Amino acid sequence: VVSRAIAERNAGLTCADSHIIEIILHTGQHYDHNMSQVFFDELEISSPDYNLQIGSSRHGNMTGEMLKEIEGVLLMEKPDCILVYGDTNSTLAGALAAVKLQIPVAHVEAGLRSFNRSMPEEINRVLTDHISQILFCPTEQAVRNLSCEGINLYNKNQHPVLVGDVMYDAALYYRDKKIHAPKNTPYALASIHRAENTDDPLCLANILAALEGSPVPILLPLHPRTRNVMRTQGLKVNSNVEIIEPISY
Repeated sequence: VVSRAIAERNAGLTCADSHIIEIILHTGQHYDHNMSQVFFDELEISSPDYNLQIGSSRHGNMTGEMLKEIEGVLLMEKPDCILVYGDTNSTLAGALAAVKLQIPVAHVEAGLRSFNRSMPEEINRVLTDHISQILFCPTEQAVRNLSCEGINLYNKNQHPVLVGDVMYDAALYYRDKKIHAPKNTPYALASIHRAENTDDPLCLANILAALEGSPVPILLPLHPRTRNVMRTQGLKVNSNVEIIEPISY
């Protein structure tokens, strides 16, 4: 959505106007084709200028590797600003690399909170917000959350801006695209990927058992990590649950 808006803005400018040059950096945190390349294809995003191919590992190791590699790219490109999205390890690593080099950071989806510090994503989003200069907030509640943490319109070094939800923008843009339904009968779509669910074998087994008892068939696209946990724990599902590969947007 943001990349498309940048391209549309640039297309309407004359040569004398200032164009926004977007340099896309993909850390490789999500590397499976169905969780990476397919989104570039279907969401009409230009191929990344850099793909660090970091891959999956422990949170600290992954974030550290990203920080190191992103810093190298920033030193070469010398951008005016770095734009980070959401709450992934890539988000935090990008923000940290930039702020260490005194490059302004803009955070899209700023101010969102679960208030559960056991979630890695919560740590990422809180830390990113507190080192960002421009905070693009999707909701009024997000603005209030930042204000409660001392980030508000009266802080001259940080600027929260209520801009709306880019995820909602994406849903509106793609809702009229042709959809190839995988089934002709009613079904429910389920997703299991949170560590709180996948890393506890008993919890995961209970979730699968509940899906097996669903009154409608379940279509279950599985993250590779969840699939691996099921395999190592010997967990299986009955015919009411159809496990498929991760699906595109």
